[in-house]
Amino acid sequence: MKVGLFFTNQQYLETDMVSALEEHYVMVRHARDSGWDSLFTGQHYLNEGNNKQLQIVPFLARLAAEAGDMTIGLGILLINLHNPVYVAETVATLDVIARGNFIFGVGLGYREVEFDAFQVPRGKRVARFEECLELVQRLWTEENITYESEVCKLEGVTMNIRPVQKPGPPIWIAANNDGAVERAARLGDAWFVSPHSTTATNLRQIGLYKAELERCGRPFPKELPIIKEVFCARDRREALEMCGPYLSGKYKDYFKWGQDEAMPEEESFDLAFDELLKDRFILGSPEECYEQLRPYWERVGVNHLVVRTHWAGMPLSTALHSMRLISGELLPELHKL
Repeated sequence: MKVGLFFTNQQYLETDMVSALEEHYVMVRHARDSGWDSLFTGQHYLNEGNNKQLQIVPFLARLAAEAGDMTIGLGILLINLHNPVYVAETVATLDVIARGNFIFGVGLGYREVEFDAFQVPRGKRVARFEECLELVQRLWTEENITYESEVCKLEGVTMNIRPVQKPGPPIWIAANNDGAVERAARLGDAWFVSPHSTTATNLRQIGLYKAELERCGRPFPKELPIIKEVFCARDRREALEMCGPYLSGKYKDYFKWGQDEAMPEEESFDLAFDELLKDRFILGSPEECYEQLRPYWERVGVNHLVVRTHWAGMPLSTALHSMRLISGELLPELHKL
């Protein structure tokens, strides 16, 4: 089992972003020096409410300088908001920065304000996602590409900057609803399993994923990654006391932004926190967290766990409390799997 660290890097409006960035360096250095395997961060535009966020590409490129030999990855880039030439050259650049140790994570997105800002029509979001992803891969591998659509126009172009990895970095597609999971099976190198769903939903959807892989004649991926909300403390009660206000605040924001509307019908964030956390978040002692994670490798097939253990407003000392327990007690056991 590989174990990675995930940063949302959303901060409250009153937060000094320079100081917050310095705190991220501290967490990355701890992960690097403690044997964590990977580092990911995500993307949003026009954060609403009491949130602001650094943009994913410069943020990840700066973190790469602290990450040593850790794999770095986009988790995820909202590819259908961007020009495919920009994406192809930017991702190739990140793969060079990472010395070929890079993951290209992509997703469809769900927030109206982002689609509107980039003038992505409602009825064309999926088609544009697929078009952009295909064209990025063509730009990495082909010569003299001619192509025209409302997204871009190319006349006999060759993209000279290419990824280190051939034909390109692994493509992990984030997916929440059933159709998106099947799309990940068709188009990606792996389904980047959602942190938002319950274990029951993940178990149901892995069946859809496997069935679509079989239908397409594609093998099960060598790496099946998942992001999980994880907080380690002395016991579950202490974990809830330490992380509850920040984790619950994050999911209140997800509810306001409509994240659960992009998920299966059985999923809702319009719940009291005690109900929301059931079968969804990994909280407790290292031993308790290990047992809560067990279904993901035994029944889902996950072998790359990406941990989010820091949320907006959480002091660095609180996040490091969890990270140290993960590093000292949970990580060695997961690495044995």
